[in-house]
Amino acid sequence: MRNHSLLGPWVRRFLLEYLVAERNLARNTQASYRDTLTLLLPFVSHQAAVSIERLAVHDVSPDKVRGFLDYIERERGYGVVTRNQRLSTIHSLASFIGMRSPEHLDWCSQVRSVPFKKSVKTVIGYLDKPEVEALLRAPDRRTPLGSRDHALLLFLYNSGARADEAASLRVSNLQLGTSASVRILGKGAKWRVCPLWPVTVAALRPFIVAKGADDQVFCGRTGEPLTRFGVHRIVVACATAAAQGVASMQTKRISPHTMRHTTAVHLLRAGVDINTIRAWLGHVSLDTTHIYAEVDLDMKAKALTSVDITDLPTGARVVSATSFL
Repeated sequence: MRNHSLLGPWVRRFLLEYLVAERNLARNTQASYRDTLTLLLPFVSHQAAVSIERLAVHDVSPDKVRGFLDYIERERGYGVVTRNQRLSTIHSLASFIGMRSPEHLDWCSQVRSVPFKKSVKTVIGYLDKPEVEALLRAPDRRTPLGSRDHALLLFLYNSGARADEAASLRVSNLQLGTSASVRILGKGAKWRVCPLWPVTVAALRPFIVAKGADDQVFCGRTGEPLTRFGVHRIVVACATAAAQGVASMQTKRISPHTMRHTTAVHLLRAGVDINTIRAWLGHVSLDTTHIYAEVDLDMKAKALTSVDITDLPTGARVVSATSFL
């Protein structure tokens, strides 16, 4: 008879049966769930003085969950957002077990009662046009790797692609003829199509010559396909070089996702409607896309200057600028 009290079989079912078979979550999401459990199980094993393979479901008590969250914040330096992501995984595991094992319903309720920590909403970072131009000039295009880096940066700016989407880009995803475009496989295994500028097409062409349809476009020095970590490293290195000549970039933390934010803000400034930007970036909800309207200071400043206050008497109450936005 199966022992429902042991944690190990439940973890295996959670990772394989729930995340993969039932939810079909993206690989990166599955990896995030696994990373949480990779940290949680040794911590609970140490606290309970029980080997990992003999851990019981009830060993993952609410007190130990709180201790684990404190540990990853204090010892590992995790921020509140990452802390809450780890807790979300634990809540999901508890729900999975509780729904399939009635004797664990009370335990499930207690674990899920561990609250998320309120976080301060951070303002997303993006680059202004002169900063983008400086970033695109940073690679030495006289070298093969410099040309690749320039093409990668231009592609990220044009498409708003995530780092892993750019890394996994294949030759077959590109249509570089008339009405040039790229098909991008994003989160939730959903495809989206983005148009490409002629300058982007010209930069990409040299990197698909003599490649097969299934070959990846961006490769490293040895010819191996770039990973998302490689994409991140290239963007950071080019941003560091560009910041030497642009003071405003020196205080910004620039990553591939900064390029994605930049694409959205610049599309918004160009007058592209918010629903088109949602489709361009592959957002599921418009709520996610609306944050770009909130952070664009230039558009807010234009809205403010459009308000005529010349006839306001001295000492009159001035309505907040946000009431016009």
